[in-house]
Amino acid sequence: MTREALKIATIGGGSSYTPELIEGYIKRKDELPIKEIWLVDIEAGKEKLETVGAMAKRMVKAAGLDWEVHLTLDRRAALKDADFVSTQFRVGLLDARIKDERIPLSHGVLGQETNGAGGMFKAFRTIPVILGIIEDMKELCPDAWLVNFTNPAGMVTEAAIKHGGWKKTAGLCNVPIGHRKQAAEKLGIPEDDLFFKFAGINHFHWHRVWDKEGNERTQELIDLIYGPQEDSESHLKNIHNAPFHYEQIKDLGLLPCGYHRYYYIEDEMLKHSIEEFERGETRAQVVKETEARLFELYKDPNLDYKPKELEQRGGTHYSDAACELIASIHNDKRTDMVVSTENNGTITDLPYDCVVEVSGPVTAHGHEPYNWGSFPPAARGIIQVMKGMEETVIRAAIDGDYGAALHAFTINPLVPGGAMAKTLLDELLIAHKDHLPNFSEAIVKIENEQPDTVAYVTELMKSN
Repeated sequence: MTREALKIATIGGGSSYTPELIEGYIKRKDELPIKEIWLVDIEAGKEKLETVGAMAKRMVKAAGLDWEVHLTLDRRAALKDADFVSTQFRVGLLDARIKDERIPLSHGVLGQETNGAGGMFKAFRTIPVILGIIEDMKELCPDAWLVNFTNPAGMVTEAAIKHGGWKKTAGLCNVPIGHRKQAAEKLGIPEDDLFFKFAGINHFHWHRVWDKEGNERTQELIDLIYGPQEDSESHLKNIHNAPFHYEQIKDLGLLPCGYHRYYYIEDEMLKHSIEEFERGETRAQVVKETEARLFELYKDPNLDYKPKELEQRGGTHYSDAACELIASIHNDKRTDMVVSTENNGTITDLPYDCVVEVSGPVTAHGHEPYNWGSFPPAARGIIQVMKGMEETVIRAAIDGDYGAALHAFTINPLVPGGAMAKTLLDELLIAHKDHLPNFSEAIVKIENEQPDTVAYVTELMKSN
């Protein structure tokens, strides 16, 4: 990277996270010679784009910087000659997430943004869009880096690299950042004095920790965080803080991702989700209310800094991680980060060409993951199932293949097989038909042959 006047484009620029992104760039003003920041969104997000874009301009001005902040609905204009492209979009907006959660929960099945039926449907909607963005990038900014933190980040990143052919792609998640901070706090050791190795896939990784004297502290942290006398406190604001079973984590010998709760203690997590659904308080509905309050704050013409309330949104640190990754690539900083990237043998239990979420330094040529090797059998078995599910979801999303989609639902540990898997698939196809052009043939067939399915989804969504 040699350019001294960077153009950075953000797709989904009207997101409530954008102020954190701008704050991250401002913090790194001496590392990033930014000239232009382009925030792009779709027509449905125009009002939010204008609101948050005006705030972004105020933040830049308050920092005394001469960066140009452009707001546009023209994606191609934003991509033209960009050096970095970050993605933080949500196909169907938060109303789509509400459907992802409420429809499965109406049947007593988990509904969640990146796990289970909801996570798979978010991938179905998102993967064709990311591949369309890449086609534009091939024409308009062929040397740009794609920094993805659009969920489900692992599957979207794998689609971009493996099927879109965009090797200069890095996927990011805020969850490992929280785990690092939690470990430092529990041990009473500065985070920079600890060494971390994460390995797995997005929202399904494990990690180990060492101190600067070379002592592994993983087992100690298991006791401190998940021990019988501990509260197993989660740093994640967007999932229920049910306690793990200490004996299980101790046996594994690895620190789990917070999202492992959906698999290790599925019954408790499902029970809590159903209770939220029955109160009309699914996570998506709560987030929609939180976002509405944030945008009211953003409208204040005197607000020129990221408000504290943004941390309640659930994805704090996403944007700052993206800024650090960009700075590390541009300056060959070799910052140690957890990134979704090509496996290339890092985890021997998973396909060589798949995408994994692993630790390593970020260099000018990309992420260089630390070798992990193999997992113990208890972790190896379930992660291989999950990766097989992800690969099947990606294939279904690209081809619009109903059979592949049903197979993915059957593989997913959080979706009951048989008739229930098919019922959920059909109902979610109807609910999201406006954002699933690849599945149009299957949707038409359901509409013609299953009027009761259409009626059920229509009635359920009236109570959003």
